Amino acid sequence: MKRGILGGTFDPVHRAHVELAECAQEQLALDSVLWIPAGDPWRKKGRTIAPAEDRLAMVRLTVETKPTWSVSTSELERKSPTYSVDTLEELREQHEGDNFTLVLGQDALEDLPNWHEPKRLIQLTTLAVAVRGDKRQTNTELEALLPGLSKRVTWLDMPQLPFSATQVRTLASQGTPLVGFVPTAVEAYIRAHHLYGAS
Repeated sequence: MKRGILGGTFDPVHRAHVELAECAQEQLALDSVLWIPAGDPWRKKGRTIAPAEDRLAMVRLTVETKPTWSVSTSELERKSPTYSVDTLEELREQHEGDNFTLVLGQDALEDLPNWHEPKRLIQLTTLAVAVRGDKRQTNTELEALLPGLSKRVTWLDMPQLPFSATQVRTLASQGTPLVGFVPTAVEAYIRAHHLYGAS
């Protein structure tokens, strides 16, 4: 089975996350996409994030719209900082023989050398990366980023969505409608639970 893995803080889930999952599944013929909310996102230290139960609830509201999408709470249940490499090793043990593809944006790819054990990570999975504009790195640039990386990357063609989770949180705090930015059920959840100062 070909499994896509989409990890993130999901604070909140927004349209770019959904587009990324859909593009990866369609272009790579993935059998499923597993969304994994980060429990203790060590790369986000110093920033206040929404409670884990709220982020998980927003992901669940998103994945329930697609029968081939599911959510894992493995990183939320971990009591220590959550590293993608550990999660991938666990998944490979649980689903022996399956092929895993880590789905991510180009900004995350460029930050990959700063991840925990990046060399081991790219031995465990291939990477499906959404291209930002026409700024696709060459194989030489990928190898300079991390040796062996060029053989592990597949590029995804994805519409450019000019907003981020930071912008969504700001709009929510201002009481601005989030139509087109987040799934409808996620906006309703944000309003009902007054996340990000929303009313």
